[in-house]
Amino acid sequence: MCVYLRRTRGIEVFPEEVVITPGAKPVIFLSFLLLLEEGDEVIYPDPGFPAYRSIVEFIGAQAVPLRLREENDFRIDIDELKSLITSKTKMIVINSPHNPTGSVLTKEDMEAIARLAREEDLLVFTDEVYSEIVYDQEHVSILQFPGMKERTVMLDAFSKSFAMTGWRLGYAVLPEEWAKPLSLLVTNSNSCTCTFTQIAGVEALLNGEESVRAMVREFRRRREFMEKRMAQIEGIKIAKPQGAFYFFPNIASFGLSSKELADYLLEESGVAVLPGTAFGGYGEGYLRISFANSLEKLARAMDKMEETLSKLGRGGK
Repeated sequence: MCVYLRRTRGIEVFPEEVVITPGAKPVIFLSFLLLLEEGDEVIYPDPGFPAYRSIVEFIGAQAVPLRLREENDFRIDIDELKSLITSKTKMIVINSPHNPTGSVLTKEDMEAIARLAREEDLLVFTDEVYSEIVYDQEHVSILQFPGMKERTVMLDAFSKSFAMTGWRLGYAVLPEEWAKPLSLLVTNSNSCTCTFTQIAGVEALLNGEESVRAMVREFRRRREFMEKRMAQIEGIKIAKPQGAFYFFPNIASFGLSSKELADYLLEESGVAVLPGTAFGGYGEGYLRISFANSLEKLARAMDKMEETLSKLGRGGK
């Protein structure tokens, strides 16, 4: 793990700063449980992975949504982030590459967030589970900036970068003084991550580089196809994803809610997408479409979607 992080992120990590978990969600749940208290405020991206808000509120802390806007390529607006910080703010959650929008924070974005976290003495939770799936730029981790290792929990997992969905293997990188109690929480809740999964993970980290590159090349090919194909569907507006394997198209012109349109596509054409509201209130007006499938199936789905939406027409049923 430490060798992999040095190679991919250029950061020095020691075994005492790594906690292995059965999947990614235990890192979110247990690190939030460890670091947050009732009344703390946590700024999280909206739209975003729904576990952030759910776990913050379960603990009794206050979840504060930071809107990711289409006009800003669904990246964090630093001025908007600043405006949400209060005396009760404890943590900022970031996710890059981002689920569900496919946005990627730039080096300048990360540098500004790191500076703000240091100035305001805030913790940062960085979700980097799509770190290997980046198309037009290099992945940047906030841990690469001065003073951030001491205040950051980094989450990564094997399900996306190494196509190991279902193997339940993730890990946290965090200061040693946090790693010890986090390990205790993991031991007393999940016991441990199964041995054969960890052995497979070691092989992926040390010898999976070319396989990952081949996978990303294929995802890039699908992304290019999906961008061209969706641009042909009247009423859909798209932002080209820079990472992960999702499009987050704007479907407001059809006059239906995100859930109504997602249900309509499933019932009328058999095409399964997620409503943007599955990822927070600011996801209204959008759908999440995954291109983690074959080109043949994606082409068929786009044909069915176009046919179904043409029957619907602009402005709803």
